[in-house]
Amino acid sequence: MIATLLSLGFFAAVVRITVPYALAALGGTLSERSGVINIALEGLLLFGAFSSTIGAWFGHGPVAGVLGGVLGGAALGALYALLVVTLKGDQIVCGVALNLFADGITRFLLKATFDSSSNSPRIDAWGHIGTTLILVTVALVALFHVVLYWTPFGLRLRAVGEHPEAAASLGVHPARIRWAALVLAGAVAGLGGAWLAADQRQFVAGMSNGRGYIALAAMIFGKWRPAWAAAACLLFGLAEALQIVLQASGVGVPAWAVQMLPYVLTMITLAGFIGRAQAPRALGKSD
Repeated sequence: MIATLLSLGFFAAVVRITVPYALAALGGTLSERSGVINIALEGLLLFGAFSSTIGAWFGHGPVAGVLGGVLGGAALGALYALLVVTLKGDQIVCGVALNLFADGITRFLLKATFDSSSNSPRIDAWGHIGTTLILVTVALVALFHVVLYWTPFGLRLRAVGEHPEAAASLGVHPARIRWAALVLAGAVAGLGGAWLAADQRQFVAGMSNGRGYIALAAMIFGKWRPAWAAAACLLFGLAEALQIVLQASGVGVPAWAVQMLPYVLTMITLAGFIGRAQAPRALGKSD
């Protein structure tokens, strides 16, 4: 088993598992630095996976699939912005509602489009897009860091997340910044959904499987910083890859205990860091 853990294949598995976590965490970082709690990452991943499947199926190629995922995630992000920024709904309640909506609407559309309540047909049109999406993810981590800390938009975003009243007094429009942040967050998380669909070559009902919530934990662990959040996602990807290796190796550990590993790590992370991590001061405030 040691040889397996040190192999190139194991490293590739860790990277493959990390990609959707990292993209969702980047989206969550962007939205939460603007002051909006984004519990809806799970739904954004799931809806992005379905819309990318539709794009790849009807567009007959990976580019259409990726665009479908990005646009689907952005659309759901815009719906979330409408609920919590324009209509000033409770961010936790609206986020949970959006997750339930994404789960329900994708199952309904799956049945309506593919006449199946569980999964779509295999879509070989995805081709070999995986390597490209890995490189895009790495580039986005670097880009988000630059945008957040080295651009006027990033300065305004952080100002709105810390003190929206002060930002407004200087001519910044908090609602516009938060709208932009949520739509961009949806687009990036939707790209993570596209990765899930491309990796499995199909859409499976509920295929986000809690990844959005783990991405939230990684974002907190990374202290709302893009690079650190992505590094935390690597840790969760390592835990999940280790779980798969342990199950395959037949070690004398109950299967249920092995399957709990990523989630136990999530709880330990939250228990150890959520109290010490300094969240944006205006996080969760509608005004």
